[in-house]
Amino acid sequence: MQYGICNLSIVPLRFEPRDPSEMVSQVFYGEHFKVLEQRKKWSRIRLAFDKYEGWIDNKQYLEIDEATYKDIADKPVSLVGDMVEFVSTENKQLLPIPFGSSLVALDVFRHSYDGIRIEKTGAKSKLVETAYLFLNAPYLWGGKTIFGIDCSGFTQMVYKLNGYKLLRDASQQATQGEALSFIEESEPGDLAFFDNDEGAITHVGIIMQDNYIIHAHGHVRVDRLDHTGIFNTEKRTHTHKLRVIKRII
Repeated sequence: MQYGICNLSIVPLRFEPRDPSEMVSQVFYGEHFKVLEQRKKWSRIRLAFDKYEGWIDNKQYLEIDEATYKDIADKPVSLVGDMVEFVSTENKQLLPIPFGSSLVALDVFRHSYDGIRIEKTGAKSKLVETAYLFLNAPYLWGGKTIFGIDCSGFTQMVYKLNGYKLLRDASQQATQGEALSFIEESEPGDLAFFDNDEGAITHVGIIMQDNYIIHAHGHVRVDRLDHTGIFNTEKRTHTHKLRVIKRII
């Protein structure tokens, strides 16, 4: 088994081992992973954080040994706590890194960082506050940053920044937590899931107070939530059909 870590700001994780392939997620600076298969130009990896798999360009990560992988995995969480920060490299160059990047491997890279860190688990009440930091971020399939994010990347990042683990895709996140019977039982920070005409979970958002929801649809936005689903007040129509509400924490 081989191991790796992302030593660049942010790297696309692709569905197939080729540049034009669909970006299914993104790998942030400091994220470590197992290398499941290595080819001449591409490697199929499994991220340690959420066990998500995809293909990464061999030029866009650093190989590490098993001992280093385990050492990184055993360290306490330390995340970048501002929208965009910088690390200083061994050669005194600045490398920009996004919100939520992991700082536990600074010694491996021989990088230094003096910005804001997130190292504690936040209260559930902080989830909506964190979600608002992404307000108006444009929708991007596979994205996880304020410069482009998809619905499940949004919920995953909001939870991650508060010290909680969610799986990557909406359908995977829907397998977590406890199902609630009614919207009235929900609390701010609970997740609402929505399905398509075939019954597949395709969307997720974070429930707010007073029957509102914040979610990534075109951009991160706030809409009304009722027993039918998400109601877009601008279009005067429901855009998503409610399937289930889950309490993760």
